[in-house]
Amino acid sequence: MIELLHTVPLFSRLNMNQLESISGICTKKSFKTGTVLFHEKELGSVFYIVHSGSVKIYTAGSTGEEKILSLMKPRDSFGELSLIDGKPRSATARTLEDNVLISISGQDFITLLKTHFDISLGIMQELSTRLRESNQHVHDLTFLDARSRVIRSLITLANKNGIRTGSTITIKMTLNYDEVSQMAGVQKPILIQVIRELQEKQIITMPGHEMKLDLAKLRA
Repeated sequence: MIELLHTVPLFSRLNMNQLESISGICTKKSFKTGTVLFHEKELGSVFYIVHSGSVKIYTAGSTGEEKILSLMKPRDSFGELSLIDGKPRSATARTLEDNVLISISGQDFITLLKTHFDISLGIMQELSTRLRESNQHVHDLTFLDARSRVIRSLITLANKNGIRTGSTITIKMTLNYDEVSQMAGVQKPILIQVIRELQEKQIITMPGHEMKLDLAKLRA
């Protein structure tokens, strides 16, 4: 557990004694694909760290249409907002595949923030990053056409969840077309049209359950 915690960005600055104290309040648990960890608008009581698998954070409109806010991969953490401000969850979290998650109770999490400035600073940096990403997303929806939004979303997905070898990034495809179109803010037929275009130019290939993005061909 200590070795795992040291790889989590929020805890990477802590010494061994601090990590040992945190490991004592952590719980490891497995979750099946499609498990809802918490719902939007419910009170928060747990902070999560992804050990393995992936989790999508999203909101839903009155008609049931989903909007994906972010994807969580191993070493990412989430669920802190509701614990910090005491307000209901701002989004829903659902596993995209079989997951192993580390959890810390809300009370223990707040105690961590009070006793470890490095963790509090890490939280502030993480929230700042998410705010910048949200501002960029608003900019994209306002000023970019549909094709550009799809390409930018695929690049963002690759940077966050892919493995790079030379100019090629390989992504394990855990999202379906509906979810990718939600991320890009476009209709599904437009997404399919753009992906087919990228496939014809061999910028994107999809062997098996993976997607490979060739950055060199994309730049060209």
